Amino acid sequence: MQKKLILLMKENHVTNKDLANKLGISEKQMGYKLKGETDFKSTEMFQIANFFGKTINDIFLPSMYENGTNLNQPEQKE
Repeated sequence: MQKKLILLMKENHVTNKDLANKLGISEKQMGYKLKGETDFKSTEMFQIANFFGKTINDIFLPSMYENGTNLNQPEQKE
C-alpha cells in the first residue's frame, strides 16, 4: 500500500480520479496501484513526484529505508 502517496493526496485534496487522469490511466488501475496490487511504472513515479513537487524517494521509498538504513536488517558484527 502506498501510504505516503495516499497521505500526500489527502493533504493536497487530490482524488484518485485526479491523479489517474494526470497519469493517463483508469481510476480502477489507480486503485490497484495505491493498494499495492500492481506497481507504478518508473515514468508514473516521476510524474507523481513532479506533480507534488517531491522526489521519488520522498513518496515511494519505504520508511524502513529512509536515511540509507534498513531497520529490519540485523546489525552486522565485526
